[in-house]
Amino acid sequence: MSLGTIILIILIIALLGGFSGIGGGPFYGTGYYGGGGIGLVIIILVILLLMGRI
Repeated sequence: MSLGTIILIILIIALLGGFSGIGGGPFYGTGYYGGGGIGLVIIILVILLLMGRI
C-alpha cells in the first residue's frame, strides 16, 4: 500500500470516530470545525489519489 492510501484510511477512521456521539454528540472532542475539516481533508486526498498525484 502506498503512503497516500494509508493516510486516507487513517482519516476515514478519524471521520467515522467523530460520528460516534459518545460523550456529547457528533464530532465530540474534534473542535468547533472538526468534522468539516476532516471531511475536507478526505475529499482533497481522494481527488489527489484519483489524479495520481499521491
